[in-house]
Amino acid sequence: MAKKLPETPLLDQLESGPWPSFVTGLKRLAESEDKPYAGMMKDLLGQLEHSYETRKGFWKGGTVGVRGYGGGVIPRFSEVANKYPESSEFHTLRVMPPAGMHYDTETLRKMCDIWEEHGSGLIAFHGQSGDIMFQGATTEGVQNAFDALNDIGFDLGGAGAAVRTSMSCVGSARCEQSCFNEQKAHRMIINSLLDDMHRPSLPYKFKFKFSGCANDCVNASHRSDFAVLGTWRDDMKVDQEEVKKYVADRGRKEINDQVVNMCPTRALSLNDDDTLDVDNKSCVRCMHCINVMTKALSPGDDKGITILLGGKRTLKIGDLMGSVIVPFMKLETEEDFERLVELAGECIEFFAENALDHERVGEMVERIGLINFLDGVGLEVDPNMVSHPRTSCYVRMDDWDAEAEKWAQRKSSAAE
Repeated sequence: MAKKLPETPLLDQLESGPWPSFVTGLKRLAESEDKPYAGMMKDLLGQLEHSYETRKGFWKGGTVGVRGYGGGVIPRFSEVANKYPESSEFHTLRVMPPAGMHYDTETLRKMCDIWEEHGSGLIAFHGQSGDIMFQGATTEGVQNAFDALNDIGFDLGGAGAAVRTSMSCVGSARCEQSCFNEQKAHRMIINSLLDDMHRPSLPYKFKFKFSGCANDCVNASHRSDFAVLGTWRDDMKVDQEEVKKYVADRGRKEINDQVVNMCPTRALSLNDDDTLDVDNKSCVRCMHCINVMTKALSPGDDKGITILLGGKRTLKIGDLMGSVIVPFMKLETEEDFERLVELAGECIEFFAENALDHERVGEMVERIGLINFLDGVGLEVDPNMVSHPRTSCYVRMDDWDAEAEKWAQRKSSAAE
């Protein structure tokens, strides 16, 4: 006789609001009596209701993996397995998605079939680090599911003190604001660091993210240890005829209120003839005006990337935004991409050798100083990193004149 769906009055309340609820999805899986995971999902609902009643979590870790890998699986063993035996093991596989999150429907159907056969049927697209989260498998099912996923070309992502699964925006595949090939940069860096992803050996986790412009659709600047953002260094392109159409359609007041006055550096001004002046030296490439007036404004032609290091959420110290370590770098030739991969490897190596246990790279930089980090990975200070010289963390103030002279000499040599 099939097990009944447990009574879940507290979970039921989560279905009462105007928004879709995860509880509805769990119940749908639990009611699929023809599926092998129905009993597991019923016990999962029972344990979750028990957690809501007691206000305690009842999952504990352990060790679960697949042959040849040390990461990619999050083990979850129930502490109340005697009450809910069929969900006593509910492990999660973190699987790397395609760069830019590109799928076809055939691939998605194959994934669903694999997880219905070997897991709970519960899939999340995507986790915070970009992983496809296949949630709910027994210890035996983990290996079987991985083998099937590997057969269709997918690999486990990072878990633990390792390089984590990376994210890249859809970018150059379909976005007109893209300033570099996000997918290529993503794949080259991750392919070069697969050992550090599959076999955790770092002081703590390390995330890469790639956004094609400052809109930062994958939250790279504040949610990754190594953020690559697209930018440009020449003038923003302005189609004055399109500007006039925007003004005619929306009115001068709205353009002033929503575009000109919203510029953080006051780099824009609307002329009497409804054309737009741009003070490109003051522009910080925040993308706001381009987002509002997409047909009239667009990134410049001299495109490249800015690299930031150390973004993260709260851990030992509070939330950190990434600090600029490379203000601008062209990313067009194979040599450019190889240099990016080399820099990523140098940052990982320095982090592995100098960070404390359970310390993110941003916290390590806070502890040892950004100057020491830049010196350790072989990066020279560029004045474009510095907005407030008297309070800069990029150079020692007692050596400021000498550093400025060194930079001037480098620029002179490069020009020759």
